[in-house]
Amino acid sequence: MPFHSTILSAARRSACAALVASLLPAACNLRAQSAASSAPETHGIAIANMDTAVKPGDNFYLYANGAWINRTQIPADRAGYGVFTLLSDLSTKRTNQLIEDAAKSNPPAGTNARKIADLFNTYMDQQRIESLGLAPLQSHLKAIAAIHDRRELALALGKSLRVDVDMLNNTDLTTPNLFGLWVAPGFNDSDHYVPYLLQGGLALPNESYYLQDTDAMKKIRERYVEHVATLLRLASFDHPETRAEAVINLETAIAKTHLSIAEIEDIQKANNPWSRADFTHKAPGLDWAAFFEGANLTHQQQFIVWTPTAITAEAKLVASTPIEVWKDWLAYHFIDQYSGVLPAAFADEQFSFYGKTLTGVQQQRPRWQRGVAVVNAYLGDAVGQIYAEKYFPPQAKAEAQAMVANIIAAFHKRIDALTWLAPSTRAEAHAKLDTLYVGIGYPETWINYSAYEVRSGDALGNALRAGEWNYQRWIGRLGAPVDRHEWCMTPQTVNAVNMPLQNALNFPAAILQPPFFDAAAPAAFNYGAIGSVIGHEISHTFDAEGSAFDDKGRVRNWWTPEDHAHFEGEARALEQQFDGYEVFPGLHVNGKQTIDENIADLGGIAAAYDGYRASLKGAEAPVQDGFDGDQQFYIAFAQNWATKIREAALRSEVVLDPHAPGQFRALTVRNADAWYKAFNVQPGDKLYLAPDQRVRIW
Repeated sequence: MPFHSTILSAARRSACAALVASLLPAACNLRAQSAASSAPETHGIAIANMDTAVKPGDNFYLYANGAWINRTQIPADRAGYGVFTLLSDLSTKRTNQLIEDAAKSNPPAGTNARKIADLFNTYMDQQRIESLGLAPLQSHLKAIAAIHDRRELALALGKSLRVDVDMLNNTDLTTPNLFGLWVAPGFNDSDHYVPYLLQGGLALPNESYYLQDTDAMKKIRERYVEHVATLLRLASFDHPETRAEAVINLETAIAKTHLSIAEIEDIQKANNPWSRADFTHKAPGLDWAAFFEGANLTHQQQFIVWTPTAITAEAKLVASTPIEVWKDWLAYHFIDQYSGVLPAAFADEQFSFYGKTLTGVQQQRPRWQRGVAVVNAYLGDAVGQIYAEKYFPPQAKAEAQAMVANIIAAFHKRIDALTWLAPSTRAEAHAKLDTLYVGIGYPETWINYSAYEVRSGDALGNALRAGEWNYQRWIGRLGAPVDRHEWCMTPQTVNAVNMPLQNALNFPAAILQPPFFDAAAPAAFNYGAIGSVIGHEISHTFDAEGSAFDDKGRVRNWWTPEDHAHFEGEARALEQQFDGYEVFPGLHVNGKQTIDENIADLGGIAAAYDGYRASLKGAEAPVQDGFDGDQQFYIAFAQNWATKIREAALRSEVVLDPHAPGQFRALTVRNADAWYKAFNVQPGDKLYLAPDQRVRIW
């Protein structure tokens, strides 16, 4: 996506999947993406994971990972498994120890350490949560039940607004609230924060789950009716089945208004400035004055409406749908969103649907792991500051910075070598690289949590206050200058991110460790593993959407028509290449939906390879177990993407994710001339592409 493009989507982050599902179902209801892991400790490519009986030119993914795939079983509490999972588990264990240490130190009231301890311990006190029963819900459900006219409904819808559309992490583009709010640098004024309003209103992952007429989707919808009815019944609503049917009919109507992921990615269509006055005549049906009052946005005069057709259609539904149905919709979404801090019957039902039904996960994660995820979600920087101090030494930061510098230098050289770029376009591309901010390990400044109140024994209240505190923190920035060095990930996150609106990258500490980054491993391995990740994020600066932004993060066309036409032609060729990959019979990768990530993989591996060769300074790379340096480089890249994933989760991935499944990302190598030479890939091999068919963009 153009806003914050990651090496993995949010739903794939193992630290999130099946952990925060009980608190943030829309954000974490899919699967854990993974990569190859080495059984014995090794410094370099994992030979034990390879299946050298497979011809590399026929299936390079299985050649690099086949033995690992054959011997690995997905744990019952996972949708997928691999190295991202392993590193996330390590980060979770480390974070848990930091939380325990904070509790043992008996920190003073009001400190971050006390908030960390109280938040975690309150979540872990399941006995108290059970003893409170429905009491924490009652005042909130009574407030919803008291709504008696359209103005009060609009006020309640506004109060429910949160900064919860995950434009930071690619796939969480729906929200259980009527609309999604995102606060970020402006498309047209990248020096100041502006509000973006997007489609929302769904609990299922996206509109296709409501509208596709396949057997798999029908079964999910049947189970979803049961899920909604069960939660309403647990909350003591009468006629829960009837109410559930009405709620789902409303969500289905909302789904029909939604844009697809591919449509949302079109920045030019997303750049729709609306004034406050525009909402009344462009989206009639909702009392916008009351809505903005409830959302504490009365004084905000300008918005960017990312999905105007959906906003207009949803506003009409507010007017045409009975108030009683909207009240049930509000009540259900509130219960569903916070089931993880309610009695076990709620949390178990939510896992049964979002875990078992949607992803095929058979067992819920241990409560302590879910507790760590809660702390990471609400006090992530507070924990991250301690994590970075303990687990990311200055030497590791310096080594990662040196690798980044080499790969950026490689990008500069590649840009100079592109004969199809006009001088003006080339100069703009260099400017983007020259002003690119690269954060390594941890942020320069930390989030201030002094205004977030954590109360011991109040699990639901802690979750609600976290959402309200975060919302007020973000809307308080509207109109303020942008901090271009701000991070959107915590140090304990196993991921990496590109933020085109800030022209910035983040590489958290948790991903800068073995097996991605190993100081004891050869350069060929490190550049193939973490180097390709670094290159991937840099490449997002020039992917199909990132290229719409200039060096200051503004939406501005800095291309000549001829250059843009050439770029678009190469992008279409890459789309078609990925369209040809069949995941299951009749189900193909969506080349258009995944184009940005595929361009990033393509450019990333090319620049990482150049950076690796430059790091040798003319010397030959050391051989590992009979594999020369170039072979190690490409094997390391492919081992990043080895994946064991359940069928239900993989099907969801193909529908929802702007990243292609791992087994196809590994095949990006077939566009690299050096890969053919390294593995003697010849015409007749299944992956062979003639030189004029290989896609070369950056």
